[in-house]
Amino acid sequence: MAQIAIIQRKCDGCGLCAQRCPFAAIDMAEGFPKLNAACKVCGVCQKACPRQAIIRLESRKTSGADKGAWRGILVFAEQSAGRLHPVSLELIGEARKLAAGGDRAISAAVLGEDVTASAQELLHYGVDRVFTYQDPSLSFFRADVFADCLEDCIRQIKPSVVLVGASSLGRSLAPRLATRLRTGLTADCTRLELRENGDLVQIRPAFGGNIMAQIITPHTRPQFATVRYKVMDAPRRNREPSGSTVAMPIPKAVYASPVRHIATAPVPKTANISEAEILVAAGRGLRREADMALIRRLAEALGGDYAVTRPLAEKGWAPQARQIGLSGRTVRPALLLTFGISGAIQFTACMSGSQHIIAVDQNPEAPIFKVAHIGIVGDLYQVLPSLLDSLAKEAVK
Repeated sequence: MAQIAIIQRKCDGCGLCAQRCPFAAIDMAEGFPKLNAACKVCGVCQKACPRQAIIRLESRKTSGADKGAWRGILVFAEQSAGRLHPVSLELIGEARKLAAGGDRAISAAVLGEDVTASAQELLHYGVDRVFTYQDPSLSFFRADVFADCLEDCIRQIKPSVVLVGASSLGRSLAPRLATRLRTGLTADCTRLELRENGDLVQIRPAFGGNIMAQIITPHTRPQFATVRYKVMDAPRRNREPSGSTVAMPIPKAVYASPVRHIATAPVPKTANISEAEILVAAGRGLRREADMALIRRLAEALGGDYAVTRPLAEKGWAPQARQIGLSGRTVRPALLLTFGISGAIQFTACMSGSQHIIAVDQNPEAPIFKVAHIGIVGDLYQVLPSLLDSLAKEAVK
């Protein structure tokens, strides 16, 4: 159905639209008009606006995509400074699982000023074709330019599924592409399944983590999904390459982009808990900020790093970059110790892939014990000092 939209940057707050509306469907809030539920989309406000700040949006009905025309899986292989982002390989691993047992080709697209090495490396991971867009204009990320190239690739090869890493770059690129192609996108998926009819089941926590939603895009193609780093498993690298590379011509729209490169400045490196092999994590069971010193001491004694849950990050006890969870980072360390963490799904969805999980919590019914390999029901203020003393004695020996 049609909708009325107000372009705030054009609006001068004259209020004429609110005065002319026959249904009192426009309220003036903080000097600007705001539509309420009484709007009938009659268009009187649009005609009355002297600034042309009100537009009518018409929804388009879709008759459904020809699923038979869209086949295979395309992975956007992100690279930076000539090196593939690790999430790209994890997406290829997931694509191979989805394609198993079916006639589904796996393709990858890589963009940059020089992508030769990255394209050749991708052929060692079971990719059938690697589409390369190579040009000096792709030396740095511009959302419009990268979208032009990937849209060109998608329209030519018609993949049924497009997988994009939920990196800063991917989170900017995927929505733009889904909008251009008028199709659906599910962000931060934790699991993917592919039905026989080609529908991708995109699974992710929803409603504050209270349920695991299964989302499908049954009427349009392609089906977009973004996946975080460290959620999926990367495949083993084959000794010999297979598949082929296809050099793609650069779309003309790339050279017409109004975005210009002014300067490049390196971003200072910060703690990246996603890369840690040993992590000690604290939750709301920690009573005081000063007690974070115990968590850091244990992490140091084990040769690892420390992390927190969202409540502690919101209190300012640790930087947001050290938060595990849907609004933080996903981790898969070899060893994860949790103290005072009950294990809400927002947290466990982003750490359950850890190789060894040791959980300490006073509540024997805490959800964390469902994913932990070793569970200790007890007071962290007794368990943690005892563990530190034991490590100190071992160090003396």
